[in-house]
Amino acid sequence: MQRAFGIGVGVATQVLFACTVWQLIWFLKGSADLPAPADGLDAADAAAARLLTESLASDALLALFFAVPHSVLLLPAVRARLVKAGIGGAFYGCFFCVVTCTTLLFTILAWQPTSAVAWRWPEPLGTAIAWAFVGCWGALLYSLHLTGLGWQTGWTPWWAWVRGQRSPARPFVPRGAYRFLRHPVYLSFLGLVWLVPVVTLDRAVLIAIWTVYILTGSILKDRRLLFFLQDEYRRYQAAVPGYPGMPAGPLARIPFPGDRSAGLGMPSGTVLAAPDRVSDFPSGPKHCRPPIRPTPEPELKPTSPWPANGRSGPVGSSSASSRSS
Repeated sequence: MQRAFGIGVGVATQVLFACTVWQLIWFLKGSADLPAPADGLDAADAAAARLLTESLASDALLALFFAVPHSVLLLPAVRARLVKAGIGGAFYGCFFCVVTCTTLLFTILAWQPTSAVAWRWPEPLGTAIAWAFVGCWGALLYSLHLTGLGWQTGWTPWWAWVRGQRSPARPFVPRGAYRFLRHPVYLSFLGLVWLVPVVTLDRAVLIAIWTVYILTGSILKDRRLLFFLQDEYRRYQAAVPGYPGMPAGPLARIPFPGDRSAGLGMPSGTVLAAPDRVSDFPSGPKHCRPPIRPTPEPELKPTSPWPANGRSGPVGSSSASSRSS
């Protein structure tokens, strides 16, 4: 009976994910058929202006309703508490996916669109923006493929449970787009939020809040990977920026003291491993640091993925499911 229930939970999670993606496509697509504003909001009466303000405030809360739980559930300390409460193992990924999808669906279905236009891209830029939106969906699927879409939806650990196997390790291999930027998934989603031919006032609210959410989420993801990978990820941060063109700050390249790998590429075969089992999570009241395990000094080889002894050389997210994008 428990096995049948577990199988049903996994199947329902994947169906919910597919339905959410379908709704999200049309929600983010927006509309290019809105009439151009004549006199703007100055011509609206007081009642209509008040209604518009209330709608925008409601939409702002809805945007936060998705963004906040999605970010909080990814924190290692929060996951550790949920694991202690019994939500762990093969079903934590399903739990995370269900919470993400239900909050996102509620946001989409309760959203109050407005016809007031904030700005409109002139032609032919409007058509180019519409095609760029389609391209961002392709970039998002490509980026998720690089890290493993099955980890985002909980499919991979759940399917291992169905087959009676241990949850597989999740190696994070800096390949493809991850050799040039640390957050291609977030960048693709940022494009989906921004690239619409006509930006209404409610869409402007969504853009403002979700841009902050995406940039903050990128910084938090870096911290999660530092939590699990430590110096290995510090070297990766020194070599690869979070976003292209970032001159400074937490989403630029971050120099690693004693390491001169910044600016070098990452070979596609480099694998950074991190814990993926409940037993690998750190103990202690704050869950503030990973368990300390002695590691032998790596043998220096010509093909070593990281520079050693301060000398530059060829440089090249297994992460727990809590590090999903």
